[in-house]
Amino acid sequence: MTRIDFYILDNDDADKRNATVCRLVEKAWRQSNHVYIHTQSKEQTKELDDLLWTFRAESFVPHSCMEPSADMPEKAPRQVLLGHHFEPDASFDVMINLGKTVPDFFSRFKRVLEVVNQEDEVRQKGRQRYTYYRDRGYPMHHHTLS
Repeated sequence: MTRIDFYILDNDDADKRNATVCRLVEKAWRQSNHVYIHTQSKEQTKELDDLLWTFRAESFVPHSCMEPSADMPEKAPRQVLLGHHFEPDASFDVMINLGKTVPDFFSRFKRVLEVVNQEDEVRQKGRQRYTYYRDRGYPMHHHTLS
């Protein structure tokens, strides 16, 4: 059964939320996990794409972005993939969900990470996703970050 991890930030700063996502991606990637970052929009995908190249000078996380109808390029890095309204193939282990809702395909992953800050809409949608997972009996874990 998919393990659900909620990472709760104590602020409403979108940049800090994105930086946390980058750190989580890097950690999962270094542990040889294949990571899919499910974004809310094309703009958010682009923002995280840029940030993954620059969030730390000593860091390098090979990644690629996918459009909803694009085929997976043969030589694209398969360990980290970003997309919105896109269902990745079954080779991914971890999904970081930045969408407002729970994607229909979440249960194919070993782990789902939810990063929630204190911005009103993000917090409210995070509570709705929490309730969704809890009501279906998924194992839940919480991490409070300052």
